[in-house]
Amino acid sequence: MKIKIDRFVLSIILVICIAYFFPQWGIEGSATPIDMISGIGIALIFFFYGLKLSPTKLKSGLKNWKLHLLVQGATFLLFPLLVLLFRPLIQNQEQETIWLAFFFLAALPSTVSSSVVMVSMAKGNVPGAIFNASISGIIGIAITPLWMGLFIDDAQTNYDFTAIYIKLIVQILLPVILGLLLQRFTNNFANKHSSNLALFDKSIILLIIYKSFAESFDDNIFSTVSLLDLGMLFMGVLLLFIFMFFITGLAARTLNLNREDQITAQFCGTKKSLVHGTVFSKILFGNMATIGIILLPLMLFHAAQLLIISVIAGKLEKRETTQC
Repeated sequence: MKIKIDRFVLSIILVICIAYFFPQWGIEGSATPIDMISGIGIALIFFFYGLKLSPTKLKSGLKNWKLHLLVQGATFLLFPLLVLLFRPLIQNQEQETIWLAFFFLAALPSTVSSSVVMVSMAKGNVPGAIFNASISGIIGIAITPLWMGLFIDDAQTNYDFTAIYIKLIVQILLPVILGLLLQRFTNNFANKHSSNLALFDKSIILLIIYKSFAESFDDNIFSTVSLLDLGMLFMGVLLLFIFMFFITGLAARTLNLNREDQITAQFCGTKKSLVHGTVFSKILFGNMATIGIILLPLMLFHAAQLLIISVIAGKLEKRETTQC
């Protein structure tokens, strides 16, 4: 089976290379207004997110409570608790930063578009996937900062709940609400230009990734990260994903969910959103010097989840086609 590398993953690699060779555009004091552009871009991302949310589908999706509890429980409870088990093993500041990066990954909401697309390909419960992927992003606005607030002080970062939630409300929640309110007038626009809106989302994310890595490269943060360390990080996120995929599948079977719901539970309950991750990192960590390292496990996890889930979805689709 031929495996295609996601073009967005390649774009991330290219942007990191640009940040390495040309960090001057993203560092503090640069004349390039990346912070202003990304701030406006974040608000627009979630405005368009609100435009595309379907209140009807969200209401109808409430009935399948077992599936929803499993997906949201895996996303916001099991993931963080699993990473939390490894905290006693921390022995120095470098390990503290790596652990915090993994915990940030674990505390994030699920993806939206890729979860729905993969569930659809694998013949799973698509309405259930839409509901859980959509509600996960909304829940994450409240839950992710709460989880991070328990440990982010240890990283010697100024963590002001009031300031952070004001930013979350202004840049994320209000645009989502505005999008929902204007949905009846602009819904056709969102559907008609969905591919262009997805491209806009990815462009803003790439801009945030560039700035994060430019600052980290300028501060020489990655000088201690070798290829071996990078390989170990990738193995860590891979094992985390595989364990979560196995445990959500086991829980779905224990709850006697049907085949379609089992697929949705495993595909939605094991994903983490790169969009929310890069946006939240900008709000939660500000100009923290190690922000590039904080984002590294998330980007590795993003690549791993796309690769593994696309392969599994392809096999499930082929099996379903053969049976029909």
